[in-house]
Formats: sequence, structure tokens, C-alpha cells
Amino acid sequence: MQWVEAISGVRVLEAAGSRAIDVRGVQYDSRRVTAGDVFVAMKGGSSDGNRFIDTAMRQGAAAIITDSAETFAALRERQPELAVALVEHGRRALAEVSAAVFGRPEQTLKLSAVTGTNGKTTTAFLLEQMLRSVGRKSVLMGTIETHIGDQVRESEHTTPESRDVLAVFAEGVRAGCTEVVMEMSSHALEQERVWGLPVDVAIFTNLTQDHLDYHGTMEAYFQAKARIFAGVGALPPRVAVINLDSEYGDEMCHEFRGATLMTYGMGEFGNYRAENVSLALGDTRFDFVTPEGRIAMHSPLSGRVNVENLLAASCAALARGLTLEQVAHAAEMLHQVPGRFQVVPGSKAAGFFVVVDYAHTDDALRNLIALARESVVGHGGRAITLFGCGGDRDKTKRPKMGRAAGEDSDLVVVTSDNPRSEEPMTIINEALLGVRETQTTFIVEEDRRAAIEVAIRSAKPGDIVLLAGKGHEKVQIFADGTVPFDDVAEAERVLRELKVEVSK
Repeated sequence: MQWVEAISGVRVLEAAGSRAIDVRGVQYDSRRVTAGDVFVAMKGGSSDGNRFIDTAMRQGAAAIITDSAETFAALRERQPELAVALVEHGRRALAEVSAAVFGRPEQTLKLSAVTGTNGKTTTAFLLEQMLRSVGRKSVLMGTIETHIGDQVRESEHTTPESRDVLAVFAEGVRAGCTEVVMEMSSHALEQERVWGLPVDVAIFTNLTQDHLDYHGTMEAYFQAKARIFAGVGALPPRVAVINLDSEYGDEMCHEFRGATLMTYGMGEFGNYRAENVSLALGDTRFDFVTPEGRIAMHSPLSGRVNVENLLAASCAALARGLTLEQVAHAAEMLHQVPGRFQVVPGSKAAGFFVVVDYAHTDDALRNLIALARESVVGHGGRAITLFGCGGDRDKTKRPKMGRAAGEDSDLVVVTSDNPRSEEPMTIINEALLGVRETQTTFIVEEDRRAAIEVAIRSAKPGDIVLLAGKGHEKVQIFADGTVPFDDVAEAERVLRELKVEVSK
């Protein structure tokens, strides 16, 4: 591709240097540059890509896009033949040039995007499974995994930079995919990492306190999420799917600028509702009531929160052209998402359940404990909840998480969860402020490995042990580095020590 063609859709303030340049790729990380790439040097929250232009050029960069007027002037003076373009918005330029270089795959694929505090990952997984059930080949991009048709790989970020998103989209097109299901985080929407992506169906699950270390206020957090419904450098979505059971559902409806609004809920609100709900572990049933009719739904998922996730996915599937009958048939075959109410193999043989879940907000903890109680805690059974709070994150939610853990648990084990640069016991003591308000018995064990053992060895027949906060994650992050850590593997180790046969 020629340089002039690559930047034809970029909002360029000024361009200089040679125009007859062949462009082979695009990068924003100088370490990944190879010969013939365009290097996009952009200012970020904690670093400035303009500092790494010389490195990119030594690696073979053929052209430079910069959002720094000073850098642009210096490059023109120093290397007048170098192809260089000055832009106002580096991230937008990255998206625009990447779309061109990768052959505009976003125009071929139909994109369904999910945003919200809780439920994004599960809703995205369920929707992809529904699309697959009718023979559609999809790309899935989210917190846990990236799927390109049948290919599965681990995800590094919930929503990557636009260049990496479009690279995956391009792989999807080559693999014959026609759909994309994607999580859109508030950070990605705020930072415009999804600039120019034409969303067909946008889904809002809920909004509860999280990420205030970044957004500052709930209003700013809401406004970041709301950008999905107005379009980020693209037209508004064709369809919005919005949860009216969420406190912010009505407000989010007002932010939608597209044509078709689908609202859902488990009560009297929403055009698409769940009625006659029956819940058991691995057996969820309800009537799906829609403007097009009513149909019985049966799913192997567990709990009220998964009814909401299934409603969201079902509405989006209908918006993408599935029939009510196809949605109901797909619901019967759904698989649980890794790290979301994941029952540890072999725990039932011990007479109690051990469950790993990603819950890392007070709202998610309440939902998790409620799900545990409605699913398996019977006469005499107890809910034992292990949790921690992340370091270098919103400190105000720590006592709230402690209160949520203690309110309906019989025993709480407070431990570490990615303390990062903070002292683990400082974080634990802040969480304990909320636990103590509930008068619930608690145990403090800073070491998460030992804490998991304490929680499981405290269980008796009929109990459920909830290991909350990390879910699918495979590492623990400390001030001095990252170490491998897997809640499921640790739970299996303890069960083996208890002479429980752990089946795979």
C-alpha cells in the first residue's frame, strides 16, 4: 500500500517528505516495528510515543505519524525526505491508518459490543455461542480469551489498542468470519481505542462503583460507558440493548442516538423480560417474554445474575437476526464462562462445593453470594467467602466490598488480590472496616495460597466456598513482580491433600 493511500482517511494537519513510500504495516510500539511499517507516535497517560521515534526508525520504520508539532518540525528539519504526518489526535490517527493498512475489516464484519461494570464477559461469551449455534463464524474479543473462528488464544487486555483490534478483525475476515462480539471497557471508550468501529448492536449490562481511580466520579464513569451509544468516531449503533434493572438503565436509554431500542429486565421493566424464573445449580428456567411472543428458556447456567446475562445475549441475538426458537435452542447448549461461578472439579465429592469467580466489586460480591445461597446452600449449609481488594485501584470500594462479603456470608476469609505496589495488610485493613460492620466471623490470611487452604479446610458437608476476585487470572501481581497463581489449581491442590479425587 502506498503512503498516501494509507493516510487518505487520516485527519492530517500537515504532511511532509516523500510520498512514494510503500507501507507494509502499522505499529504504535517501537519494539514491534519492522521494515516498511508506519510508526504512530502518540501521547499517552503515562508515556509519550514521540520519545521512541528514533528507535522505530532504527527498526526500519518507513513513515512517521506524530501528534507533536515540535517533533514534526524537528523531523522535517533533520530528515526532509522522511514521510511524516502531523495529526491532532494520535489515537484516532492510529485507528484510521490501521483500518486502511488492514483492508478495512471493520466494514466487512458486523460488530456487537458489550459494556457495563459486571456481566460483560459472560454476555459476550453467551452471544458468541448463540451465533455459533446457527452456523455463524465469529470473532470474540474480551477479558479472558480471543476467538477467531475455532482458534482460541488468551487475551492481554479487555479492549486492546485499535491497531491490535483491527489486526484481529483482519484475521477474522481471512478466516471467513462474519460477526464480531467484543467487550468495550470504559477505559477503551474514554481513550478512543475503539475509534471508528461501526457498532451494529450495543449492549449495556449495568453500572456499579468501579474504576473510580481512573474516572474520578460515577458521572464520569457513566459518560465513558455512554459513548458507545452515540458512536465513537462512527455512526451510532443500529440497535441498543439496555438493562432497565440497572440503576442507570433509563439514563443510558437517553444517551442512545440510533434507531432501535431493546430494553430488558427481570421485573416489570423492559420490553424483553424473564418471568416465572426457576433457579437451581446448573438448571435455570424462565419464560422469555418479548414483543414477538413468549417462549420457555432452559439453560445449564446458574443463578439470577446469569438470567440477566442470558437476557442481554438473547436480545442481541434477536437483533442479529436469530429467531426466538433459535435463541431458546441455543440457551440449552450454553457453556459456563471460565472463572465465572466455576465449580472446581472434585469439590462435590468432598461433600461441599468450591467455586471460583471473578467478582471484584461490592455489587458482584453480593450477586455471587446470593447465587451461592439460592443454588446450593440448604439446611445447615454455610457460605464461606474469600476475597481481597486490588492494589493501586479505587480505595473507597474496599470497605464496601468487605461489607458486601460479610452481609450474607457465614465466614469471611480476607486475603490479597493483586496488591501491586501497595502493602497487602494496608489493603486488607481497609476492607476489614466493612467486614466488621456486619459482625460476621472473619479470618485474615495475607498469603492467598494459605488463605485458600484455610477457606476450604473450614468447609463442612453442605457448605459452599467462594474464591472471589481473580476468576480466570493466572498470576498474582506484587510490588516486586508478577508470579504464576491460579485459584482453581490451588483449590485442586487442597482438595487432593484432603484425599478428594479431582477429576478433569
